[in-house]
Amino acid sequence: MTGPSDEPEAAEPLPAARVTRKRWTVAIVWVVPLVAAIVAGYLVYTRLQEFGPTITIRFRDGSGVKAGQTEIRYRGVPVGEVTQIELSRNREHVLVKTRLRRSAGSLAREGSLFWVVRPEVGFGTVRGLSTVISGSYIQVLPGTGKAKSDFTGLERASPTQGQAGLKLTLSTSQLGSLRPGSPVHYRGIEVGTVTATDLNADATAAHVQVFIAQRYERLVRIGSRFWTVGGVGVNFGLFRGLEVNIESLRTLMAGGVAFASPDDGAPPAKDGALFLLHDKPQSEWLEWRPKIPVAPAG
Repeated sequence: MTGPSDEPEAAEPLPAARVTRKRWTVAIVWVVPLVAAIVAGYLVYTRLQEFGPTITIRFRDGSGVKAGQTEIRYRGVPVGEVTQIELSRNREHVLVKTRLRRSAGSLAREGSLFWVVRPEVGFGTVRGLSTVISGSYIQVLPGTGKAKSDFTGLERASPTQGQAGLKLTLSTSQLGSLRPGSPVHYRGIEVGTVTATDLNADATAAHVQVFIAQRYERLVRIGSRFWTVGGVGVNFGLFRGLEVNIESLRTLMAGGVAFASPDDGAPPAKDGALFLLHDKPQSEWLEWRPKIPVAPAG
């Protein structure tokens, strides 16, 4: 007889090993910083794309100009910003470093003019009142020359800056109440303005720089006569009574110039011509009636 089998029972199979790949999971706490970093990078890139050339403007006075706040404007549109302000080595000028926008890079050319617009209130002159609230800004008038990065700013803008017209010089022994901005009239119509006043080379007379708008420049002839106007004129006659002549408020405060041209067929005056400025007109000048065509309003 054979006994029970001495062979060991078959061993149970071992369980198969399961291999699982670990998946990288991003904790939700990192999503917000990641998105913020992407947005910040995009904004920085966009900002850098807007940057244009850096220029330096030299002024004698930097009052009202602040880094990071003062804008450069052209036709009322911001085209740049002041980035740094420092004194020159000789401490005689203020160096204003600015960065133009990329779209306004063509403004940095030879012939471009820069000046600071500040509030200005005086007799017959009110300018830049908006800067009381918004702050001073730098105005630019573009040139047409080669690219340039260093400029000398103007102390103030001429009231006729960038306009076409006739420039004249009037000579007088006493300046009186005339000042830059005083009007120039022809038959009571404002046709120009006083742009500057100064002494002549040997200080024997005062010179008044006058600008006549292009539309009216043909009114000025070689034989034209100029005289000062302003204030209040009082005349008394036995039969006509008291006559009081008052000019416009602007002329009353800031003075003004008037002129008349003869009807003798004299040719038009040339740019830079010199005329004598009289204290008052002669009666015959007021009777001149030349027929001079005026250019149409543009």
